Amino acid sequence: MSINYFYPEFEVIRDKEKCVHCGLCVSECANQVHSYKADGKQLTVDDAKCVNCHRCVCVCPSRALQIRKSNHNFKYNANWSRRTIMEIYSQAETGGVLLSSMGNPKDMPVYWDKILINASQVTNPSIDPLREPMETKVFLGSKPTAIQRDGKGKIINNMPPHIALDVPILFSAMSYGSISLNAHASLANAAVELGTCYNAGEGGLHEDFYRYRDNTIIQVASGRFGVHKGYLEAGAAIEIKMGQGAKPGIGGHLPGNKIVGDVSKTRMIPEGSDAISPAPHHDIYSIEDLRQLVYSLKEATDYKKPIIVKVAAVHNIASIASGIARSGADIIALDGFRGGTGAAPTRIRDNVGIPIELALASVDERLRQEGIRGNVSLIAGGSLRNSADVVKAIALGADAVYIATSALIALGCHLCRGCHSGTCNWGIATQNPALIARLDPEEGKQRLVNLVSAWTHEIKEMMGGMGINSIEALTGNRLMLRGIGLNSKELEVLGIMHAGE
Repeated sequence: MSINYFYPEFEVIRDKEKCVHCGLCVSECANQVHSYKADGKQLTVDDAKCVNCHRCVCVCPSRALQIRKSNHNFKYNANWSRRTIMEIYSQAETGGVLLSSMGNPKDMPVYWDKILINASQVTNPSIDPLREPMETKVFLGSKPTAIQRDGKGKIINNMPPHIALDVPILFSAMSYGSISLNAHASLANAAVELGTCYNAGEGGLHEDFYRYRDNTIIQVASGRFGVHKGYLEAGAAIEIKMGQGAKPGIGGHLPGNKIVGDVSKTRMIPEGSDAISPAPHHDIYSIEDLRQLVYSLKEATDYKKPIIVKVAAVHNIASIASGIARSGADIIALDGFRGGTGAAPTRIRDNVGIPIELALASVDERLRQEGIRGNVSLIAGGSLRNSADVVKAIALGADAVYIATSALIALGCHLCRGCHSGTCNWGIATQNPALIARLDPEEGKQRLVNLVSAWTHEIKEMMGGMGINSIEALTGNRLMLRGIGLNSKELEVLGIMHAGE
């Protein structure tokens, strides 16, 4: 006799008195949770298929549906939680590696919430952002060490290539294939309107998006999907992806069921074949090897584009960043262990890497100590949730930040963590045409513009409260931060004082 070891994590509750039997829940759920009984009239649910995406709840015209977390559980054991037991059951049944989407959900310290922002009162007057100019523009790239002049005393323009942003917020790498074309269109158009950049990720660049070249960061990952000269020239900057926060030390995998149509064409691989990025770049095993790729990309683009190197936040990140800063790279992107992803081995996502707050502070301090902070700009990513997180990241040493999960939530994502299934009911992490159509690119663009505009307004207000009128003056200004509830070692790594000091 086959035994079902699983009890559904969620229960779908239907109020029969409110339900009008419109059938929207049936047609809108890509996971087939809802269906009609044999009589074609009565509705039924399969709780085991529910991922708690809320699609049915949101579209129900009579508010007849609720999704509740099941109160059925195993006998209490602080060590053997329900999640731990269920994962063992799953692997015992399938023999497979556990896969998860989005960022690390475990109950670990969120340092953003233990950092407070200082403010002006008497001796350092605050600035009213409504009446006085506040500069949110940033330039990302290497800074020259000295001013050069010609024989007549005129300044020689020796500035390396830069990215100019109107706001210190960029949309992080999400590849075409892992997210839909409509999601990419939302990001690209929002980046244009906001005066910032979106990152196309490691899946190449759809031909329709070449027109956004001034607002696009294109990526070169270990799989080199979709990489050719035209692609390299189609962005404002080129990012070499060495790693990402959700899965440090391993490569990427996009299932073959997402490699369809234009995704296959863009990635330059056959339809239905898995897109597997190996763990290492097979031509990079040292900083010297990295330097060779950096200059190969610069040579291929006539030294007109800044080169970004993206690395996951790991325990020796300060020394790694020091080597990258000497490799010729113009920008370092640091991605913390809470960073999102379309799919990652659960064990790696939840146990490998370190928080972006600690990594960022240690890298900024190391580069300053070595006198090479001006060699590179720093972008921080990995679960920045609001404008206060952005301000704190910049004060810890970032020149700008990457956001991805926040952007997806703005597009409608409900964090159901089913991205790897390809059945995203909100039209974001899917290649199903019927589901993609649920995300209106124009509406998505406007929601992203609204989000970043609101954050920018709040950033100006917080800077004004500190008596600071530019992002540049805030970068690395850790005197503006104070810790609360942190031990002495954490404060030391962050480079900030405790509240009250």
